[in-house]
Amino acid sequence: MKQRSWMSGAVGLGVGFVLGGVMIAVVTGESVRRLMGSSAAALAGDEFVATKSAPGFGDEGLQRKTMKSFGSANSYDDESVGSRGGGGPAQAPMAAAPVMEMAAPPPEPEMEEGGVSKDRDGAAAPTRAWFPETFLFEPLVVTDANGSATVPVPVPDRLTQWRVLALAHSRSGAQAGAVTSFAGTLPTYVDPVLPPFLRAGDTVRLPVQVVNTTDKAVEASLKVDVKGAQVEAGARTVRVPARGSVVELVTVKAGGAGPVTLRASLGDTDAVVRDFDVWATGQPVVQTRGGSLAAPRTLSLVGPADAQVGSERVRLQVYPGALGMVRAELAAVERRPVDVAGDAYALLLAGQAPELLKSLGETADPAALKALSLVATQRVLRAARAPSIEVATRLAEGALAHPDNPVLARLGERLVAQVAQAQRPDGTCQGGEGWTLQRLLVATANCARTVRAAQGTPEGKQRAAAFTVRASGVFERYLPQVKDGYTAAVLLAEGSAEGGVADALRTRVREALKTGADGTAWLPVEPDTVRADGEMPSEAEATAMAVLALQGDAKAPLADLGAWLLAHYTPGLGWGDGQANRVGLRAALALFKDPLPAQVRVSVARDGQVVTEGTYDTKALREVLALEAAAPGSAGSHTWTVRAEPAVPGLGFSLALSAAVPWKSEVKGGLQLAVTGPKEARVGQLTNVRVQVGAPSSLPLRFQQELPAGVQVDPASLAALVASGQVTSWDVQDGALSLDLSPREQGALVQVEFRVLPTLAGTLQAGAARLGVPGRPDITASLPPTTWAVR
Repeated sequence: MKQRSWMSGAVGLGVGFVLGGVMIAVVTGESVRRLMGSSAAALAGDEFVATKSAPGFGDEGLQRKTMKSFGSANSYDDESVGSRGGGGPAQAPMAAAPVMEMAAPPPEPEMEEGGVSKDRDGAAAPTRAWFPETFLFEPLVVTDANGSATVPVPVPDRLTQWRVLALAHSRSGAQAGAVTSFAGTLPTYVDPVLPPFLRAGDTVRLPVQVVNTTDKAVEASLKVDVKGAQVEAGARTVRVPARGSVVELVTVKAGGAGPVTLRASLGDTDAVVRDFDVWATGQPVVQTRGGSLAAPRTLSLVGPADAQVGSERVRLQVYPGALGMVRAELAAVERRPVDVAGDAYALLLAGQAPELLKSLGETADPAALKALSLVATQRVLRAARAPSIEVATRLAEGALAHPDNPVLARLGERLVAQVAQAQRPDGTCQGGEGWTLQRLLVATANCARTVRAAQGTPEGKQRAAAFTVRASGVFERYLPQVKDGYTAAVLLAEGSAEGGVADALRTRVREALKTGADGTAWLPVEPDTVRADGEMPSEAEATAMAVLALQGDAKAPLADLGAWLLAHYTPGLGWGDGQANRVGLRAALALFKDPLPAQVRVSVARDGQVVTEGTYDTKALREVLALEAAAPGSAGSHTWTVRAEPAVPGLGFSLALSAAVPWKSEVKGGLQLAVTGPKEARVGQLTNVRVQVGAPSSLPLRFQQELPAGVQVDPASLAALVASGQVTSWDVQDGALSLDLSPREQGALVQVEFRVLPTLAGTLQAGAARLGVPGRPDITASLPPTTWAVR
């Protein structure tokens, strides 16, 4: 580059208070730019004067991930295997990571033909490609003895007014703050106004603004190159008056779905690179498979033969292993709903976390664990004032996990003694009126686990041995009545089954397992099967019990069970309630107790050819991560291989193959749908869209319309529909509108109208329109995409 403005160098931020520490944040002075915020005059091609970037669709558009990038936590919407449905783009949109540290500027872009990085007449233009809205957040800046500090930071390429907020405090507690601002600009610059997306087949006239802030007129060559789409008349000479600006319109034609990179350059003075996505107009089709990275997994997926060009994509999500789960559970357990099982689990986790983290190569945070222990202890002590036997079995193990706390240690011993004394002469524990034999056996197994948790003294060992012998007799006596896999798994995992009884129970657990098309395995729960508290266990809890029950069984598909368990873990909720989380974490630790390697190379191959790959380090593997890539040519049956080098049993994966197929009109359940769009719309002028629906009475209906690029819905018209009672609520997101319609009389047709504002000229594709009843996929109607002409 021949020239860079001061905005792209290092900026020193000095704070002149006598302080002990400073927090600094730098954000753009403009409000966050939303879709359709552009000036209608600029979009229509009228000239106007500006000294900074005209408000647009957002300077950076949608952040695009390259084929080999990974780190997004986004996932596809829930889809059944091979199902067709849903809306929006065929691939899941990517989301930017939150700015908690200074965002690093990207390297200079390298573009092939159609998107060069240098002007073809030999002059290199300074390229701007880094456009965050907040680029610095320093929560702790320590000042010197004079109360001053300097923070060097590269300033983004966004041409705007930046706002700097500094909050400070002294060691004695005095507080102060300051706000300042600075401008980032260039003497002459180019600013294309881009939408966040286009749809496949769109032809649009994109405004490219050229601004001159100097006192002399400027004449320079303007070039617009596009990679991923076609551009017409992308090169021309422009003359910009002093202290003025001009807007040039460039025609861009979007072919198939995929990322698009646009580069606009103004002679050798400025160049800007921005990205956006082209969405497929078809109906999304998603197939998913899951498994464990314990070994290379080969899967067979059949892609649709009528997939639209550019819509075929593959996405691999990697789920954290034991270390990631322990960290996630420690962060979330205190915020979950309060109940006895959850409180007992929180107390147990706080007590066991130091050893768990140490075994997995991590160091515990003593302050955080102390805070968690205090909260969990207060809740457990309230529940332990007059506990039932069932409550005592839940609380005892958590209390015993804190031997250095005399209050909890004594509580744990008292609860174990209470459970041991509750064992009947026949060896059973708990029970009552209306209890089934299946529930009684599960409760007895829970009691046996509780009593065995306190064997630190000779008296405790003797008590546990006696309880175990009597409980073993119960399991042997009632073995023929154990028919379901969950009960068999509980007796093995938490009870006292040994010898031939244990062998017979393992056989029943293995026989009860189910295997999915993706190769994972799980333990289903039969009707009328309950836990000791009378609640039906979830499949996640049952599967975790199966993992614990089948430890050491060479015939057990432990890797497949672990893969299912990993795939059904949610960081915020875990596997369900406190009981399920306690068992689930035990199972995960039993399966994946080895520390993660320093680096793991993960690849996805189709028919032996690598489609996408990436390398994760230990820190990254603690989160949900993703690899995504285009996968053209996936129609028909293909063999997909997911491989980790080295193999990591503690990581699960989910592989999704997505595509878009042509929409077809569909009517189910007696619905009627008709949508009338504008015959010809104009940029900057409101126009009406009419929707007519018919449906059986009293059904709650939801209407969804995927809008063309650059079309903004008028909120006032939607508010009027709510005020009139025709619509109960509405929601507008990028490219989509949803209306919840009020119930109607039998056979009555309902017509609603709303207004939209086009902000891009061209031939634009509207996505499909759909009408349905929430939760009732059997009642639906859909219309294929239409084309809008906007002048």
